[in-house]
Amino acid sequence: MITVRESLNTALDEEMSADPKVFLMGEEVGEYDGAYKISKGLLEKYGPDRVIDTPITEAGFTGIGVGAAYHGLRPVIEFMTFNFSMQAIDHIINSAAKSNYMSAGQMNVPIVFRGPNGAAAGVGAQHSQCYAAWYASCPGLKVLCPYSSEDARGLLKAAIRDPDPVVFLENELLYGQSFPVSAEVLDSSFCLPIGKAKIEQEGKDVTITAYSKMVGYALQAADILAKDGISAEVINLRSIRPLDRAAINASVRKTNRLVTVEEGFPQHGIGAEICASIVEESFGYLDAPVERIAGADVPMPYAANLERLAVPQVNGAYLCFTFLLIMFSFYHFIFWKLAYLFLWRTT
Repeated sequence: MITVRESLNTALDEEMSADPKVFLMGEEVGEYDGAYKISKGLLEKYGPDRVIDTPITEAGFTGIGVGAAYHGLRPVIEFMTFNFSMQAIDHIINSAAKSNYMSAGQMNVPIVFRGPNGAAAGVGAQHSQCYAAWYASCPGLKVLCPYSSEDARGLLKAAIRDPDPVVFLENELLYGQSFPVSAEVLDSSFCLPIGKAKIEQEGKDVTITAYSKMVGYALQAADILAKDGISAEVINLRSIRPLDRAAINASVRKTNRLVTVEEGFPQHGIGAEICASIVEESFGYLDAPVERIAGADVPMPYAANLERLAVPQVNGAYLCFTFLLIMFSFYHFIFWKLAYLFLWRTT
């Protein structure tokens, strides 16, 4: 068993050891070992030239990181929370994401922007946003959202090695969670492919897609459904851009039903993009309408009871899945009723 925090730490350590061009920069990453202790021990091992503490100026150190990437270094820029990346979004979008295209492929920008994303607990609207859909809408960026320790370790290594800018969205509430890992995952050469989803649990009755913390919720809901004889297939997206449309469509063509789960806002969300993909490529396989489970379409409340209501919960997801299967039965009833009336009227 290894925590997500340890997985991120060892991935950073091994990539910095393997490539002297990799360096870490952000607020409190050095002397304090990182706000969430992700960079623990790295300053002592690699020194202040490669583990760089910055002032509270996201626009400044992000711009420095992009410039360093222009010159062939491989910066890892840590945001204490991705909400603060809004101070630096011009560098991320206009400088990092577009440079390869605008230079006709002559310039790569190998940089990673990483840090906690989404809701934590009791930190209010300005510190609780999910940026997956924000950054996934931008060509030129790759967007990764790890769930487990395996995801965190393998995807961070892939992000650091990638020649293009990668937005790496972690979840603060997962840092201390432990997951079993194989010896292969602990090997220093281990790396996960960008753009490939993982089927966490196979099923035949309904497909559930999720990313980051919501994967755990989806697996819990699937366990509850199994007690009612409903077999749910749970897909851990891992990569938001590029999105593994092939894996999602293949699953829906098998189960004929889809529920998307995310903690971000519903409008223009990841679930909406997945729904569009299914309608475009697998509409004829659906036996029921697609259901989206997402955060409430409001700024995150500060009060704990309201905050709980604003993000998806396992019981809410379970009720939605059950509703989906009820609707499936209803639509089949209507279909056969209409078919009967049509045949009766034409004979």
